[in-house]
Amino acid sequence: MRKVFFAAVAVLALASCKKDYTCECTTTGGGVSGTVSGTVNGSKKDAKEACEKGSSTVGEVKTECKIK
Repeated sequence: MRKVFFAAVAVLALASCKKDYTCECTTTGGGVSGTVSGTVNGSKKDAKEACEKGSSTVGEVKTECKIK
């Protein structure tokens, strides 16, 4: 029973480790597009949320950010 418990704790610890994720943002508007990328450090969920906060639409200019 102890081995199962310690194995479960080890799996959870590894799954929640902070890692570097690449956030890629593509901006399009007026027939022109461009892409920039940056690094976000954290859990996958936190990195995804932080990256997606960069998404926006202003008039005809749209910026979409996703974790790659």
